[in-house]
Amino acid sequence: MQARKWWFSLGLAVLFAALAGCRHTPDETRVREAIASVEQAAERADAGGVVEPLSEDFDGNGGRLERKDLANLIRLARLRGEHVGVTLGPISMERRGERLVASFTASLTQGSRLLPDAAGVYQVETAWRREGDEWRCYSATWKRQL
Repeated sequence: MQARKWWFSLGLAVLFAALAGCRHTPDETRVREAIASVEQAAERADAGGVVEPLSEDFDGNGGRLERKDLANLIRLARLRGEHVGVTLGPISMERRGERLVASFTASLTQGSRLLPDAAGVYQVETAWRREGDEWRCYSATWKRQL
């Protein structure tokens, strides 16, 4: 009798674990998590972490900054021992067909010798699309607010 209860309990635990694994993380949550990971990577001057969620054809501010350019900028800042603090405001999300657009403010709290005038608040709009199982940012625009 005791063994039967144990097997029943084990079976329920496996069932609940399987059901929890089947739950799909909402697309909006996945994009928010990707944005948060970029924020953290930028503060660590981790170029790979910054560009990881970007598509290969990423377009920054209408052709001014490509994926490789952003990675090189972060690498150069790290080599120089520079730090730029990043604080994001609330993220608003809008679905546009199969794509998502995330808008938020980004405050750069400290400039650097590499980007001496970069400190300030920026309005940022990012566009995301699904590539396989991942959401990738393929476009971003930003404009200084303050």
